[in-house]
Amino acid sequence: MKISASFLSSQDIPKDLRKLDATDVDYIHVDFMDGKFVLNKTMPYREMKHVSDYTSKRLDVHLMVAEPSKYIPLFAELNTEYITFHVEVEEDILANLQLIHSYSIKCGLAVKPDTKISSLVPYLPYLDLILIMSVEPGRGGQEFIPDTEAKIKEARALLDSYHVNAIINVDGGINNQVISSCRDADMVVAGSYVIKSDQFQEKISSLR
Repeated sequence: MKISASFLSSQDIPKDLRKLDATDVDYIHVDFMDGKFVLNKTMPYREMKHVSDYTSKRLDVHLMVAEPSKYIPLFAELNTEYITFHVEVEEDILANLQLIHSYSIKCGLAVKPDTKISSLVPYLPYLDLILIMSVEPGRGGQEFIPDTEAKIKEARALLDSYHVNAIINVDGGINNQVISSCRDADMVVAGSYVIKSDQFQEKISSLR
């Protein structure tokens, strides 16, 4: 199981990024919100771009924004391996997936808890990652939605039936109590469970 660590709940981002850099976490999960697609808003890009000043880990960027096309070129400038945006946006999804790939960056589509996995079918050939939200996107510290386990299994069956080699990532409420519900996924995003602890590596290891 790969682990992507979110610093959304951090009270001291530079310090926590340095601490994460000393662990074996696979990615740093960058939550970016515009206050339109979701109610909350994160720091502006001019500040967010400094994330890589504090860690050498590759970035796993999650755009919770109404207009991904505005931000894809910006995050493509960083040490980014994945850029994921939401299938629920009104912009041209295929055009945005192709834009991400044009920067030689892997692309993903995220689905909210109430969105059907089948909505991803038209885009499967273009995907490197499916991000299943196990909480409502927009804020950290929420509890894992139990129905997510069935959704992960559905996504796995869909990828297998279409012979698509994308990975499944799960984001929201991840801890050592719910990780057993995510065993059909390839990666999970851990936020508060890691960041609000004193032992980052211990918490990360407990999820693998």
